[in-house]
Amino acid sequence: MQIEIKTLDNGSAGTAELPDDIFGAEPRADIMARVVHWQQAKRRAGTHKVKGMGEVQGTTKKPFRQKGTGNARQGSLRAPQFRTGGVVHGPVVRSHEYSLPKKVRRLGLISALSQKARDGKLVVLDAASGQAKTRDLAAKLKVLGWGSALIVDHAVDAGFLQASRNIVGVDVLPTIGANVYDILAHDVLAITTAGVEGLKERLA
Repeated sequence: MQIEIKTLDNGSAGTAELPDDIFGAEPRADIMARVVHWQQAKRRAGTHKVKGMGEVQGTTKKPFRQKGTGNARQGSLRAPQFRTGGVVHGPVVRSHEYSLPKKVRRLGLISALSQKARDGKLVVLDAASGQAKTRDLAAKLKVLGWGSALIVDHAVDAGFLQASRNIVGVDVLPTIGANVYDILAHDVLAITTAGVEGLKERLA
């Protein structure tokens, strides 16, 4: 598929040929949902923790004698029915990560790229560099009408990254870090010509 190459000055720099097997595939919403769930599960800290019966502070002495009091028998004040007792089957520190086949992850990324191309939200930039001031870059993005944009480059320029860091709704990623969640979370997907080649190599 042919697409126009734009510049940050809202100009034209020719056309680019995008492979249909990456940018023109049939989007699979179910696959993209699986990949996003997998990414979010990996991002979870898993540091939730409560104390069990063997971890709370308290005596190990029997609260009162077994018989003759008229109360239910009790063996420990650390039991969960007491106010200072432990929690039964509470959350513990663990990892929420699980494995997802590489083919599914690849298909999810292709589906996300194809979805942006189908919606007309895919832009190919000639380059994403040469910007040292946040104010200047923000003004150019405003002219382009990009309120929420993800910019993907093969090797992210340090000056461009620093200039875009404080612009709300704009993120910059290398091709190796392009993922389904961030692509779908932004309105516009802008890929540099070098980034397109990098995605071709990654998804080959």
